[in-house]
Amino acid sequence: MQIIIREYRPSDAMATMCAFRRAILETASRDYTAEQTRMWASQAGSAAGWNACRRAAHTWVAAPIDDTCDGDSPDSAIDTPIGFIDVDDDGYIDMLFVDPAYGRMDVATLLLTRVEQFATDHGVERLTVHASITARPFFTRHGFRTVETRHPTIETVSFINYLMAREIPWSRHYEAITS
Repeated sequence: MQIIIREYRPSDAMATMCAFRRAILETASRDYTAEQTRMWASQAGSAAGWNACRRAAHTWVAAPIDDTCDGDSPDSAIDTPIGFIDVDDDGYIDMLFVDPAYGRMDVATLLLTRVEQFATDHGVERLTVHASITARPFFTRHGFRTVETRHPTIETVSFINYLMAREIPWSRHYEAITS
């Protein structure tokens, strides 16, 4: 299966919310309790609020390419995102979720690669993320190191996650050639 990475559109709100919820309720349920996953998944909020958050960040979605089309343009993609990532101007990755039906197919890696390119293009020196127990091995494989173990709460439910970071060494080169 071929995947394209494209910019988020407002019409992607429901599909990305669904991927978010399914990833938490199914994939993260290996590492978190039912109470924790229900509380976490409930944080998606309304479609309008979700859309506003995605549009406030730099957000990209992954979509499979329809093999019956030419595959050369975004118009040939199936228009249903199967995963998404967003990052702010400082390099903080707020969201990286892939629908469980597409897990272990390198979708998250493709999305992270897009953020790495964004960081390089914009002189971001470091990427950071609050990684879940579930996501921590993925980020570790991609060069992130754990900075701190965290214990955030949503209402009265406590979680464990990890502040992780990775330097973008080529950003220094970028700044040197653009200064």
